[in-house]
Amino acid sequence: MTVTVFQNVRVIDPETGNDEVGSLTIEGGVITAHGAAAPKGAVVVDGGGLCLAPGIVDWGVKIGEPGERHRESFRSAGLAAAAGGVTTIIARPDTTPAIDTPETLEFVTRRAAEASPVRIRHMAALTKGRQGREMTEIGFLLDAGAIAFTDVFHVATETKALSRALTYARSLGALVIGHSQEPGLSAGAATTSGKFASLRGLPGVSPMAERMGLERDLALAEMTGVRYHADQITTARSLPALARAKEQGLDVTAGVSIHHLTLNEFDVGDYRTFFKLTPPLRSEDDRLAMVQAVADGLIDVIGSFHTPADEESKRLPFEEAASGAVGLETLLPAALRLYHAGALDLAGLFKALALNPANRLGLPQGRLSVGAPADLVLFDPDAPFVLDRFRLRSKSKNTPFDGARLEGKVLGTWVSGNCVFEAN
Repeated sequence: MTVTVFQNVRVIDPETGNDEVGSLTIEGGVITAHGAAAPKGAVVVDGGGLCLAPGIVDWGVKIGEPGERHRESFRSAGLAAAAGGVTTIIARPDTTPAIDTPETLEFVTRRAAEASPVRIRHMAALTKGRQGREMTEIGFLLDAGAIAFTDVFHVATETKALSRALTYARSLGALVIGHSQEPGLSAGAATTSGKFASLRGLPGVSPMAERMGLERDLALAEMTGVRYHADQITTARSLPALARAKEQGLDVTAGVSIHHLTLNEFDVGDYRTFFKLTPPLRSEDDRLAMVQAVADGLIDVIGSFHTPADEESKRLPFEEAASGAVGLETLLPAALRLYHAGALDLAGLFKALALNPANRLGLPQGRLSVGAPADLVLFDPDAPFVLDRFRLRSKSKNTPFDGARLEGKVLGTWVSGNCVFEAN
């Protein structure tokens, strides 16, 4: 059995908070030692003083199989993830058809295992067709490998049906993910309401719609006792409700997309559709509040919310264009903007990118402790580059960072100790 030793690396450990030069030994797909000398016959990787961290666990990735393989396949998503230091993808169920039956879940699980060089785990729909009316077979889906349950951006309007689904999920210990928006207010919105939206003549949604949706979901979580995760918190007005829920001891966590941490509503500029997202980009004050909430631990998870869209669906008037952006390959360099700005240290950043999502989902990844899976990323946090979207490995190229100056290059990615990406 091959022993691999990473020497002369900055070991970024989100569990202990350490960031110091050392070594790491892996064997048989797991981490076996820290700081040990390389045994005879070991493969030695000299990191040159660069950073070695646990592979990213990216929660909320859309892949186009089944139904939209032309936008993203398991193969292309896996290659993009490996190049971005993502070793575990948590895939969304908003496919065509939705992943709402054990048979569909088993199909995508098998396809992912065959095609992707990185790990892929699947969430399943909470309700049939993601329509918010009739719950799915949660128990059977758990048995088939569903890691969590969500209707993604389809916010249930039938609260009684939703409460029944949450109660049943609670009885099975299932994790439910909600999208915090008041559906009536947010319907048809293309941007956040305010002076900028008015000047551009775009239909907007008030930031209060997020708070209203979150307050409802948190009340249901309190009533049912379900394990609940808010997928994207993007406005400062939502934070007090989230803080109260945590202080009350509710089993609640929250995430935020990397785009809402690094971009704001003015980036839309003159109707740039690559910046049309769900939820829409917010004010600079909201962005700064989200960054602080991650630093404080109030928001637990940072994700790419990778949403591939083809050119035809983006090259439309802003109101009509598809929402979403790809992010598997840009998540780490974009997140390193927070590190370079002094908002987060590297250990804190990887806590939100890797450790917290793994812990919340009950996965052994996201850490560097002895016995943990050898899912690793070696990167240079200071390497500058200008992003060219046509060099992305995703089938779709809809990134808001096209032409942006970024810092941070992935040099190598390992899954179970096997190198799945090596930079040229």
